[in-house]
Amino acid sequence: MKHVNVSLFVPHMGCPHRCVFCDQRAISGQGSPITREEIVNACETAAACPHDRENSEIAFFGGSFTAIDRATQQMCLETAAPYLKTAFSGVRISTRPDAIDEETLSFLKSYGVTAIELGAQSMNETVLQKNERGHTPADTVRACALIRRYGFSPGLQMMTGLYGSTDALDLATAEALIALQPDTVRIYPTVVLEGTRLAGLYRAGVYTPPTLEQSVSLCAKLLLRFSAAGVRVIRLGLHAGADVEKHYVAGPYHPAFRELCEARIYRDAAAPLLDGLPPGDYTLLVPPGHASKAAGQKRTNLIYFRARGYRLKIRETEGVEPYKPEITENL
Repeated sequence: MKHVNVSLFVPHMGCPHRCVFCDQRAISGQGSPITREEIVNACETAAACPHDRENSEIAFFGGSFTAIDRATQQMCLETAAPYLKTAFSGVRISTRPDAIDEETLSFLKSYGVTAIELGAQSMNETVLQKNERGHTPADTVRACALIRRYGFSPGLQMMTGLYGSTDALDLATAEALIALQPDTVRIYPTVVLEGTRLAGLYRAGVYTPPTLEQSVSLCAKLLLRFSAAGVRVIRLGLHAGADVEKHYVAGPYHPAFRELCEARIYRDAAAPLLDGLPPGDYTLLVPPGHASKAAGQKRTNLIYFRARGYRLKIRETEGVEPYKPEITENL
């Protein structure tokens, strides 16, 4: 039985700010307010699929849910509530760090919300100001503590390559988020979209986004760091499709961004294992479910090592740790 999540988008509803990078309509593929009918149809469709109820949830994403007018919040949660009794274990929402208080958390608790994700984006005050986020790192720390105190599962979201940021600042943000002990994290490389202020900064030569290669290298490090800290990375890269490709201007967008990062982790981990070994045939041992990650998208890792004289086979093996492959000589 697999998990089945219902993802419902509330684009830019309730958000009091327009960050320099933001175009929620392009990211979510939805521009109009969410309706009761949409929620019912999505829940009914997902509930009809065989799934593990305990690991499936209804999620409201895209906007700052707790900054929406209370009547709309209530409509969304009341419409979702009947499905929590039969098909889903809880409700996940995303919001801004400065849109959390105790009264709001009590309200959410009464309607079956179980997880709250905060769009921290950066833990550097200057970067937040440059990107017109309208909140501070202290707001994220305060909100995360409140969320945990009220018994919700805390999630945090960060962006890499923001206007005014650097790899060093992004790594520092990751460390600051880890210190808050979230259950989950989402990592989004900054992509320049048409219609945003960032597009103007890009065209004026004020902002240069990281290349895809630079972002893959950085985000592979972030994925390893969060994993080592026991924080589950539940999203890495923008959702493929929607209107992102239509509105894309520049930046490290790729529809399989996480695959690229995981392939880079395995390539970098396998290289020192082969260092000093004579060219030939070897088997790379990886955990169950990691063979395609180790091979790389379109078998790029196998091609990379073959060009260096190493013909690798990949074998999934119990007991091998994720992202820590082992090498054996073919017999």
